[in-house]
Amino acid sequence: MRSDAFDARAGRRVFFKCENLQTGGAFKFRGAMNTLLQLDPARTPLVVTHSSGNHGNALALAARARGMRALVVVPRGSARVKVAAIEAAGARLEFCEPGLAAREQKLKEIVAREGGEVVHPFDDARIIAGQGTAALEFLAEIPEVDVICAPVGGGGLIGGTALAAKTLAPGIRVVGAEPANADDAFRSFKTGQRCSVTAPDTLADGLRGSIGVRNFKLLRALVDDVVTVTEPQIVEAMRIALQDLKLLIEPSSAVAVAAALKSALGAPGQRVGIVISGGNVDLEQCPFLRGSLPVM
Repeated sequence: MRSDAFDARAGRRVFFKCENLQTGGAFKFRGAMNTLLQLDPARTPLVVTHSSGNHGNALALAARARGMRALVVVPRGSARVKVAAIEAAGARLEFCEPGLAAREQKLKEIVAREGGEVVHPFDDARIIAGQGTAALEFLAEIPEVDVICAPVGGGGLIGGTALAAKTLAPGIRVVGAEPANADDAFRSFKTGQRCSVTAPDTLADGLRGSIGVRNFKLLRALVDDVVTVTEPQIVEAMRIALQDLKLLIEPSSAVAVAAALKSALGAPGQRVGIVISGGNVDLEQCPFLRGSLPVM
């Protein structure tokens, strides 16, 4: 999708890959299905993961489609709409404290007790490859793009995006976008050392995890820059996406949109691609939608 109004705001010609309209409402279904298609349900009846929401939902949907069971470790405080979606898709939920260390420890305990195939939300080659199909499709349709941007959490989407983009269009610039309040990928990119965050305070709940090992290697090898945006800029980007594109996108998606609005992607007049990563918004928590109905 694109919008003349948005182009005028950004000073660039911007094209959006709308993964908010994907199965499960996010790009995560690509990686989950790519992984499970490589497994035999008879030999691997159970898949397990940890997730703040979208990956867990995607894995549950993919598992149901493949005749498998899914178990998802969910940190307390995750967006309610996403947790409800995981459960509705048929997964069994186990809760843990916030933070990557708590997630991985809980997952380790469950695997030791029950077995199952671990499908990591981002630090898995099968997941990264699946996520890259969004950029593959985008560049097949809109090949002449100067910059492509995706939000960065654990790094599955930016890693897959960079792999696809640099293969199809070696001259393209690949930029990751991240909340300033959860800037581990930004710091990792700038210092050359993998950094982490612990339960960062950001609306972008899908980007609260730290960048993975494989993902950091791809970041260093193939990504040209990482930019950050503030919490108010994330909220404003959500509002503008609804106004200009008629799309309600989640805060994690809005991070990349906000980067375009602050002129952090490419030069004026260039063609920019943005992967809108998801649209699973908790409407009761949406900063510009919550509130009571007016008295009539």
